[in-house]
Amino acid sequence: MPNVNEEKQVAYYAIIPATIRYDERLKYAERLLYGEITALIGKEGYCFATNSYFANLYNVIPGTISRWISHLSKLGYINVELIKNDKKEITERRIYITDISCRKIVQDTYKQNSTYPYKQNKQYPMSQKAKDIKIDRFFYLIINNNKSELKKEFKEIQIYQEFYELLIKFEFNYTEEIIKTFRDENIEKLKIIIYTLKEMFFKNKRLLQKATRENFLDVYENCKGFENSYKNTENEIRNFFDYYYTSLVRKLEAK
Repeated sequence: MPNVNEEKQVAYYAIIPATIRYDERLKYAERLLYGEITALIGKEGYCFATNSYFANLYNVIPGTISRWISHLSKLGYINVELIKNDKKEITERRIYITDISCRKIVQDTYKQNSTYPYKQNKQYPMSQKAKDIKIDRFFYLIINNNKSELKKEFKEIQIYQEFYELLIKFEFNYTEEIIKTFRDENIEKLKIIIYTLKEMFFKNKRLLQKATRENFLDVYENCKGFENSYKNTENEIRNFFDYYYTSLVRKLEAK
């Protein structure tokens, strides 16, 4: 798991206002966590990272993260909203920062850059577009076989096992050791493909019966080539994942 003391630490912009920096009631780790939350807030205005994500980042247990977040909430620095489904099951946690001026800076920064300029480490390079944080997180869970979080992601472990059988079928069931030998661009490709496979599993499962490993790879290369040819133009592709997913669906529907 990532270690913040290593050279390969997570590195991206964060905002920690003076009220947080000099509040002696807060542990230094809690102040840093606040900054981490601001860095993960996108256009939606909230952070949805899990305790496990932060725990992996800071090399602590999820319970420690839970206590830090509870303390920040108790002091009024953040608001935590739990999203539940019809069965009253928690499906998502949203963390909002309460400092109005800080929130405005975060949102203005997002509008100016439309990116998250960070990288988790050389083994798992983080993407820059807002939606890609979900893709990165899912990839991290799959490669590290985090069954507890994957069970939450798929609601039932049996459903995840069915999905994993698809990874095996299409030969995308790589291990962490194998991933370490991959170049960054191939890891990025694998992340997009695995998340696309997950989305199709839930939304267009019938198309997966037509799909082959070559379909996933060929469409990716075609989309990436088209994207590169339009870099820095008014026609630049803003969301590569959506472009790739739509292109693959059209490819499979035409079969």
